Amino acid sequence: MTKPYILVVDDEPDLVWAVQRSLNHAGYEVLTAHDGLEALNVARRHHPALIILDITMPVLDGLTACQQMRQDPILADIPILFLTIHKEITERVQGLDKGADDYIIKPFDLQEFQARIRALLRRNRSPSNPIQEDFDPSSTLTTGEITLGLHTYMVDVREKRLKLTPCEFNLLYFLMTHPQEVFTSRQILQMIWNYPDEIANSGLVRWHIKNLRNKIEIDPGRSNYIVTVAHQGYMFNKNTAISSS
Repeated sequence: MTKPYILVVDDEPDLVWAVQRSLNHAGYEVLTAHDGLEALNVARRHHPALIILDITMPVLDGLTACQQMRQDPILADIPILFLTIHKEITERVQGLDKGADDYIIKPFDLQEFQARIRALLRRNRSPSNPIQEDFDPSSTLTTGEITLGLHTYMVDVREKRLKLTPCEFNLLYFLMTHPQEVFTSRQILQMIWNYPDEIANSGLVRWHIKNLRNKIEIDPGRSNYIVTVAHQGYMFNKNTAISSS
């Protein structure tokens, strides 16, 4: 079985070489680019299964490239893994805000790096993703005033239509189809995004929840739909959604 193409984007030739060698050894076909603009052109030509994207690059930085990818219908559904040399949380948050699925800090362990890649590639084949199921293109899921387009990555809430990233879409779909059930961050990582236990990162869940709340909640600071249950996890509050309609 042919392995999917992975696009590696970084302006450090030595790092690109090392990552390409590691991925080739693992059986993947690898495309490369050295700035964000080149990455956009390569991605549009080849539509890779995954994009590994450095943040700090010349010509077009990774944050801007990611934002443009998420706005491009051809590229919007491709998982994006950010590479960053910064340990500060601000840059990681910016990356997730722009639509990235995950991040890893340089220098990184190659085994963990490949585990994250496998998790991101498995995600698109996951049965939790309704895009893979035999739905009519116009299918929607509605709870109260929230309507989720099952093939569009769009959510309609309070007469507004908003675009979701693939991560946000899968997260909202899962919670809406399991109302009033509480899930820990670890369960969300494993059940929705196929992360193995050894690389589970609760911070990743926290920031995807934050971004989703910013889109669907009236007041993101006082969540009515995606509720935090102290010391337990997160829950979609179906009763609030119904009473709000």
